[in-house]
Amino acid sequence: MIPKTPSDDSRGSYKIRLSALRALGYRNYRLFFTGQSISLIGTWTTRLATSWLVYRLTRSGFLLGLIGFTGQIPTFLLAPIGGVWADRLDRRGVLILTQILLALQTLTMAVLTLSERITLLEIICLSLLQGVINAFEIPSRNAFLVDLVEGRADWGNAIALTYSMENMARLVGAALAGFTIAAVGEGYCFVLDGVSYLAVIASLLMMRINVLMIKRSGTSVVEELKEGWTYVSGFVPIRTVLLLFAIVCFIGVPYAVLMPIFASRLLHGGPHTFGSLMAAVGAGALISGIRLATRRSVVGLDNIIAGSAALFGVGMIVFSFSRIFWLSLLLMVAIGFGMMQQFTASSTVIQTLVPEDKRGRVMSYWTMAYMGGVPSGSLLVGGLAYAFGAPGTLVLCGAGCIIGAGWFWGKRHEMRRLIKPIYEELGIISAGVASNDKDAAL
Repeated sequence: MIPKTPSDDSRGSYKIRLSALRALGYRNYRLFFTGQSISLIGTWTTRLATSWLVYRLTRSGFLLGLIGFTGQIPTFLLAPIGGVWADRLDRRGVLILTQILLALQTLTMAVLTLSERITLLEIICLSLLQGVINAFEIPSRNAFLVDLVEGRADWGNAIALTYSMENMARLVGAALAGFTIAAVGEGYCFVLDGVSYLAVIASLLMMRINVLMIKRSGTSVVEELKEGWTYVSGFVPIRTVLLLFAIVCFIGVPYAVLMPIFASRLLHGGPHTFGSLMAAVGAGALISGIRLATRRSVVGLDNIIAGSAALFGVGMIVFSFSRIFWLSLLLMVAIGFGMMQQFTASSTVIQTLVPEDKRGRVMSYWTMAYMGGVPSGSLLVGGLAYAFGAPGTLVLCGAGCIIGAGWFWGKRHEMRRLIKPIYEELGIISAGVASNDKDAAL
């Protein structure tokens, strides 16, 4: 009997699957991926358990929003200083320290909750502490990510896989939190999260890192903050990508605060309807991550950045008119796909362009755009919904994303002209390629 050989199509499909996972071929990134997967599942159980705990104690929607705000505003304010730390210090050391502090913060929540001594004031104080720690952890983690992948060509794949992992952790963490809260209460969610930090700490300790020797200027923190801002605000490509990301975070991502209204009033459903809509967003985001993970080059990402922001906006506008559940689910998949494509492609371009000695500070502005844009945008969206209704507000949000995408599209030629020499130096494109050639795209 002659053994069957794989067809050309199956071999091609196999190669694509391998291509999508190529960053996992690096030992350090594989350790990071494993440890973060476990830790982020714990993080999402804590997020949902905290919301449920606050609502159980207060029955107040306003206080739910307040807790979310207190957990993010310190990160927004202190992220630039965290970025300076990420450029001055050993990033792995910063991450190990912050993981230990985050574990202690979460376990404190667990002890207070399980002993039934937790109060709203203690939750607010611990949320503020978490926000302060995250201001130093997030820029270091984002900058450290590319240190784990030796091949610059695989940076985009590592970033896409990381976003996919985060979305899978969100889905698993949400399900685990629901089961745990129903079975034994919120306190054990905090215990699970606290223990989960051991996985990421262990993964960091097991890594073999060749720390790049960056020449330090010996300047003060204030001077390095100024230097980082001058670079971000003065270099058109990074400034433009960050501005569109901030626009999407401010006017687009807060759409989620309106989803309970759509689920209950407009689609005539309940908690299961709401959960299905948000799961559809996660599915779209996961598909997006897998799609970008198969790319082998950053070339052409400018088109994806603009197109995905526009898709995000169009998806919200069309969703606002839908009153059919299955159609709304499909539109939510498109919304999640567009949102995550925009995030991943933007992060990949920035990580590729930024010099190593400024990476932490630049990624701190990325953190600020998200941590500042989403909570402040949520307040705006809530006010607009009160004035114009949820469907009208979603139309305005979608239109804002489309306008932002159009503005970005108009800046592409200037961006390509400035990026071309950098891509030539990095070997991403061949020297001498015309600036209007498709290979000179971002």
